[in-house]
Formats: sequence, structure tokens, C-alpha cells
Amino acid sequence: MKSMLEGIRVIDFTANVSGPATTAFLADMGAEVIKVEKPGLGDDARLFPPYLNGFSAPFVVMNRGKKGICIDLKKPEGILLFKELVSSADVLVENHKPGTMEKLGIGYDELKKIHPRLIMLALSGYGQYGPLANRPAYDSIIQAMTGLMATTGFPDGPPTKAGPILIDLSTAMQSAFAICAALYAREKTGEGEYLDVSMFDVGVNLMAGTWTDYTLTGNVQRRTGNRYPYVSPFDTYPAKDGYFMICSAGDATFIRICDAMGLPELKSDARFSNLFVRNDNEPALTEIIRNWTKQHTTAELLALSVKFDFPGAPILEVDEVITHPHTIARQLPVDIDQPGRGKVNIYGPPTKARNHEIKVRGPAPEHGQHNRWVLEELLKKTPDQIDTIMSSGAMG
Repeated sequence: MKSMLEGIRVIDFTANVSGPATTAFLADMGAEVIKVEKPGLGDDARLFPPYLNGFSAPFVVMNRGKKGICIDLKKPEGILLFKELVSSADVLVENHKPGTMEKLGIGYDELKKIHPRLIMLALSGYGQYGPLANRPAYDSIIQAMTGLMATTGFPDGPPTKAGPILIDLSTAMQSAFAICAALYAREKTGEGEYLDVSMFDVGVNLMAGTWTDYTLTGNVQRRTGNRYPYVSPFDTYPAKDGYFMICSAGDATFIRICDAMGLPELKSDARFSNLFVRNDNEPALTEIIRNWTKQHTTAELLALSVKFDFPGAPILEVDEVITHPHTIARQLPVDIDQPGRGKVNIYGPPTKARNHEIKVRGPAPEHGQHNRWVLEELLKKTPDQIDTIMSSGAMG
């Protein structure tokens, strides 16, 4: 079975999380991804715990299915080698500080002279221009700067970051989407593209209705815990053995919840008869639902949500998610055999396709593992040329 990005070559000149995750998504789709690292340590993510016999498990997740080489871009021979490698590729992804590529002589304006069809994506914290462009950024910093942290948590508690690396992975997904769109456009126009994707812009886009709530009404959304402030019931409720999430987006759903609770009289209660009055009387409704959920286990509440067909779910721990029958059925757990290190279980691609193959395509590369492969097989260097390149220190 063919892959959607079969025949596409991507040069991954990134480190840490969002950049490598971008190209990992492309690798799952069938692109050939060649990861370029600096000499010595390489990508700092190689130090991220936990470890699989000395090898970073998070590095495996973000760099699965790639080939890996080392180039010293402080050496002129390294710059020449990098340009030659890019000339053989369709896509270049980098996530260095704005201006770094230009200082090295490998900015987009320079590279498009030798490869007009190149698609280059520059991924950064705040973008390639703007007052904050040169500021360093990490996932939690961007959550703080885009309002996500201010609107997350409970009213009587401090601003709270999301548990997972929400910004990093959302930025990676946006970047992969942008690259695929640029590849499609190139098929029509023959032209390459320069893409500027920032974690900040992605974080602002994740605000969704919070933005228009302010621009239309002047309301600055405050922390409301697990409750959505405009719909009721929409919250986490206590059970005998944990917590249960219930969401009611309309009157029909609320009617089914009333039936599940065995309280049909609430349907005609003037306080709860429609979406608007229910929200006005949210504290009273919350108390009624809490008294009901506390009488049941999460398993019992889940069964009732299935029987009466309303959106509800227990709050699962990570181990419960990984071993859940639906997780297994969706083929999300994937074992990777990292040569010489052992096996590690990671999550697989979220997209499924009927006519194309999308899958995790192998382990992460050791540092510089494919140096000689690139020279021999991809760039077709002679033995003498390979000796000259290797002795120059261009590959560390």
C-alpha cells in the first residue's frame, strides 16, 4: 500500500519537541525524513528522560522513522554539504532563533537560488518578525503569553498550565498541515514557499471563543475550573470512586440526563426549562446533579450515559487510557524496537486512511547513524570524496 507522502524528502534541521514532532508526523505519512544534528551531543532532546538503556524515550517518540546525520555548520565544508543535501530535498524544516539561518548563509533567499521549488518552514516561539521575535520560548511560556494559562484552573486557584505539551504538539500539527498545503500548491504552480509558523500564533488560535467573547462583549474570561461558563450542566461531578464529566450542549441532551437521573420533573422546572435559564440557575442544578453522581461509581455513571445516550465520561488516569479497549481498537499503542536499546511503547498516528498507509515507520536514529549512507547512497559521492568530507570535520 502506498503512502500519501511517498517520494517526498524532508530535511529536519530542528531540535527539542515542536520541530521534530512536525517531521515525525510527515514521516508517519511516508516522507523520507533526514534529521540533521550538530556534532557532539546533537539534539538536546537526546537528554530528555525517561531512558531506554541510556536512550531518551521522548526522543524516540519525536524522531521515529527518521534517518540521522551530523553536520558541522561552523565549517565551510559543512555549509556546502548542507546546501547539497537541501538541493536534493522537497522540504526543509528549521526551528532556530530568527536570523540564525541567514547568519549561516543558508536562509531561504539564499537556498531558493539553488532550489526554487524548495518549501522551507521556519518554526519559532514568536515568529520571524514582531517585538517578541527574538525572545526564547517553551510550551508553558507560550501558554502564559496567549491567555491559555490565565483561563485554566479554578477561580480560587492560580493560573494553571495544561498537563501535556499542548502548544508544542499543536504547533507541530499546524506546521505539518502547512507543509502539505504548500506541497499541494507547488504541484499547481511549480513554486516553492517560505512558511513562518510560531508557537505564539498557534496558542492564540487555540483561544477560540475566548477571543470573540472579549472583542464582542468586553468580557475577559476568568478561570472556571472544569465548567464551561455558557452551558449547564457542563462540569466534573464527584462519584463514589472518582470524578465524572458531563456535558449538555442543548435541551435534548438535558432531557436525557433528567431521565438518567430518574428526575423527569426537572424537564418542566421553570429554572431549567431551556439553555438560558439553566445557566442562570447553574448553582442549583449543579447541586442536584452532584447529589445524584455521588450515589454512583464512575462505571455506573458511564453505563447510564450509554443507556440514556448523553455525553459523559469518567476522568481516566494515563494508565487507564493506554490500556483502554478503545485505545487498543484504534491501534494507538505501537512497540518500537530501538536497535541495541530494547523496545519502547509509544502512541501511533491519530489519522487513519483506507487507501494509503499511515504508520510509525521505525526507530529513531543514533547520533550521526546515517552519515555514510547520505554520502554514498543519496549524494552519490565517490570513496575519495567521502574521505575528503569526513576528514574535513564537516560531519563532526
